[in-house]
Amino acid sequence: MKKVKDLLLIPLVFVVIWLSFKWYRMPGQSIGSIAPDFVAYMPNGDSLRLSDYRNQLVFLDFWGSWCGPCREYNKGLARVFEEFKNSNFSYEKQFSVISVGIETDRSNWLLAIENDNLDWEEHVSDLNRLYDHVALLYGIKEIPNNFLIDGDGKIIGVNLRIDQLREILTYRRQK
Repeated sequence: MKKVKDLLLIPLVFVVIWLSFKWYRMPGQSIGSIAPDFVAYMPNGDSLRLSDYRNQLVFLDFWGSWCGPCREYNKGLARVFEEFKNSNFSYEKQFSVISVGIETDRSNWLLAIENDNLDWEEHVSDLNRLYDHVALLYGIKEIPNNFLIDGDGKIIGVNLRIDQLREILTYRRQK
């Protein structure tokens, strides 16, 4: 009887560990909720407010210059932005990307923006890594992480792969 009990306990422990990691990775915001508004500052000192992007599809991307998977993701995101930046959408005026740098080193962050061809202007960071006020507001515990926000400010996608983002943008693009 003890052997059977032990055999059942092992998979149960693995399931609990797996669910714990899954829970930990979940950001603090979910699909269907209204994206929390924030004010953040771009490298040139100008402020950016999320609510100023109403009536636009906004891809809110959390990444770091030191994060290999983030840098790989940037390649696809740069291509998607180039493809959709001048598109007309059925419900929104345009597609915008706001990148939140989870950083401590300003020069590395700016160099990565340039090297990865992140050609949009909306780059913000407190240079406080995961204690960045926008990351805290969105419950970001690890990167890469992202949210797609519709023109009404509602979150319609969380942690989208590049192919999923492209599919949603293609579907929402005006025919």
